Amino acid sequence: MKLAFFLSFIILVVEVAGGLISHSLALLSDAGHVLTDIAAIGLSWYAMKQSLKAPSEAFTFGYHRSGILAAFVNALSLILIAVLILWEAVKRFQAPEEVESTWMFISAGVGLAMNLYLGLGLSKEENINVRSAVLHMMGDAAASAGVIAGGLIIRFTGWYAVDPILSVLIAVLIAFGAVGIVRQTVHILMEGMPKGVSLQKVVGTIESVPGVHGVHDLHVWSITSGKNALSCHVTLDGRITIEESQAILREIEHRLLHLNIGHCTVQMEDNHHPHGNAVLCDGEDPGHAHPHGPHDDH
Repeated sequence: MKLAFFLSFIILVVEVAGGLISHSLALLSDAGHVLTDIAAIGLSWYAMKQSLKAPSEAFTFGYHRSGILAAFVNALSLILIAVLILWEAVKRFQAPEEVESTWMFISAGVGLAMNLYLGLGLSKEENINVRSAVLHMMGDAAASAGVIAGGLIIRFTGWYAVDPILSVLIAVLIAFGAVGIVRQTVHILMEGMPKGVSLQKVVGTIESVPGVHGVHDLHVWSITSGKNALSCHVTLDGRITIEESQAILREIEHRLLHLNIGHCTVQMEDNHHPHGNAVLCDGEDPGHAHPHGPHDDH
């Protein structure tokens, strides 16, 4: 990420210079995308550092969500830059400008080579924060390839309208990827069900543990991308010993780990403990809230 940050600065300088010399909106649009690349990579780099910090009294889960916030800000910045590109493209359609294709080739070629190198090198990462930065890079690589193609068309046909057309395509490409990242980050920030985790399968897995009579008040969410958590109440036979209940707890944790749920908080209750029958919490409605008595908690 550090290398990506500094190489992106080189791409920005080259493309801004090339765009100003060649009068290419497509190249300047690509440079604008690179500027968001720099912000994205910087935020991602910072967020990765933050996520390594130990939990504190103020942030008991640690700082893992900083990466999600960085991805969210990155995606919003992409949508904004896409709107600005579209606005400028409309003006270019109304008054096309002559474009020098040679500098388009040189500048876009540098951007294409460096972004492919960086994007492909990080493409196998599962972390949504890194993926948002990779999306910037690969989108910029595609945009650079389009600018090169546009330069060829201008060189051999003199059709300058291809420059704002390419800008529109770049803007759509940027916005399409950004909307996907926004949806994913909002889902995590709203503590939605983690991707790839089935509520029915989680319930079935817990209830399949010998000694468990039922499960209710179940919550499953992501602390950050790939780091899932769960809390629930399970009912047991009230006559079992604490040692036996702990063995059941260990088995629940073990089975949930195979569902990619690593952080579990399980409250154990006997069959006579007042509780609702709903698997999901009822939203703590005062008319339906159930009292809590002594319990084993993990």
